[in-house]
Amino acid sequence: MFLSPEKIQEAYYSKTSEQYDQMHVEKDREHFLALALMESYVRYYGIKSILDVGSGTGRVISYMKEHCPGVKVIGLEPVKELREQGYAKGISPDELVGGDGNKLDFKTGSFDLVCSYGVLHHVPQPASVVGEMLRVAGKGIFISDSNNFGQGSFAGRSVKQFINALGMWKLFNYLRTGGKRYQISEEDGLFYSYSLFDNYNQVSSVCSKVYLTDTTGKAGKNLYRTSPTLALFGLKKS
Repeated sequence: MFLSPEKIQEAYYSKTSEQYDQMHVEKDREHFLALALMESYVRYYGIKSILDVGSGTGRVISYMKEHCPGVKVIGLEPVKELREQGYAKGISPDELVGGDGNKLDFKTGSFDLVCSYGVLHHVPQPASVVGEMLRVAGKGIFISDSNNFGQGSFAGRSVKQFINALGMWKLFNYLRTGGKRYQISEEDGLFYSYSLFDNYNQVSSVCSKVYLTDTTGKAGKNLYRTSPTLALFGLKKS
């Protein structure tokens, strides 16, 4: 039976929902730094409401309730089994709801901040999700995700960066994945070759300020070349 990429990823999360926190929350250390960074932006810019797109079992909800209890946080998660894991941890159904990141069922500017953690490398059209995040955000967006061009050995990164500089990365990736564009692993399910830099111009066209931060603590000065994971904060034009 043919399954779409979205259904493949949904089935993966449904199957591994009980191990989700162990596999994706406890191990993904880069998101802990990203959460601390987002908390500082929330406090500095007086953010009072957050929408978390692709909330999983509610990592962002739990963190913000503990560290910024006066901030309203709603998590959007399409996989029912992951939402149920969140409910079992004490998150209410009003805080963690179903929905589609490609078409957010919220009015324009209805949340101060819209965020996503480790989501965009799982979707076929990240620009669609980012566009919706920008629409719904009143003040800004925050994204913690991968930079495939900063992953791997020096030699491997150099090859990928060279291919991308020639404007041939999409073709190369299409050929190496047999036309699927995605890969599948036991650790991460279905994922795409993704870099936060892919959406940098889209964000900067709407935001007056865009900040990029390495979330590994190991990158060099050139984040594109050396950082495997990044956090991005975009402050919208007033």
